[in-house]
Amino acid sequence: MAVYTEVSDEALADFVAQYDIGQVKSCKGIAEGVENSNYLLHTDSADGAYILTLYEKRVSPDDLPFFLGLMEHLAARGISCPTPIHGRDGRALRQLSGRPAAIVTYLDGMWVKKPQPDHCRQLGQAMAELHLAGADFALRRPNALTVGDWRPLFNKCAAQADSICAGLGEEISQMLDELEASWPADLPQGVVHADLFPDNVFFLNNKLSGLIDFYFACNDALIYDVAICLNAWCFEPDLSFNVTKARFMLDGYHSVRPISSEEIAALPLLARGAALRFLLTRLHDWLFQVEGAFVKPKDPMEYVAKLRFHRDVNNAAAYGFD
Repeated sequence: MAVYTEVSDEALADFVAQYDIGQVKSCKGIAEGVENSNYLLHTDSADGAYILTLYEKRVSPDDLPFFLGLMEHLAARGISCPTPIHGRDGRALRQLSGRPAAIVTYLDGMWVKKPQPDHCRQLGQAMAELHLAGADFALRRPNALTVGDWRPLFNKCAAQADSICAGLGEEISQMLDELEASWPADLPQGVVHADLFPDNVFFLNNKLSGLIDFYFACNDALIYDVAICLNAWCFEPDLSFNVTKARFMLDGYHSVRPISSEEIAALPLLARGAALRFLLTRLHDWLFQVEGAFVKPKDPMEYVAKLRFHRDVNNAAAYGFD
């Protein structure tokens, strides 16, 4: 269960009393998620259900105004996403059990464990709508896990990388050399979610109902968000690439926000970068497991396979883009 910080009944009651959301009926830890402590909170208010999040050490408190402000901004522009609840003092962010904490609205829906092409099309559309809605968001947050941050992360893991797979350290080092030398700097920029994995996208009756977990959101190349989603949505359990899912996702995105020729040309390189980014964070978490965490680290070998696929892609036609 993704709960790193326990909350006593007394502390919870005092915390909730600072809001106009009624009294606590129940509070249960949520299994999904690996970065923060998340609870499903039920109160006796008319709305009834909320998400309580305690932000753990990997989330900088300085970034929280960006994350919470972005959710409010997007919701005001019609994006279905959690919205921070403000207390009677007007603040959305406060302290609970020694951690920064906030309550956000609850979204109905479930994530799909076996995405189909139409799910991917709807995701593409929703991602493009998010990018357009975020265009006038005033706050900025640089991507803390972009190409310039990967080498220091790898250096922490390099000595043990081959314990995961023989030759993995050299393979990663060579890919870093390539990406650092050719990473594009002139693509259209804006707010990206940067973590739109299937468990962060909700559906109801096969219709996309909302996007959650904005705690990696940042300013970066918009097409990089698409590259992340190619990795997260378009590989089958046997790690074969499903070009139909990719085509539907790209077509859905392009129907809302046209993808430029420069972005299309950069997509294979960005897909390699996105695969390497998640390979490195998974490798780090696998090698340096958090004591007391209930979350099992994810296997980095999944992203080794994905990185190798993208390494052999020469142009975006391999992703179904005409």
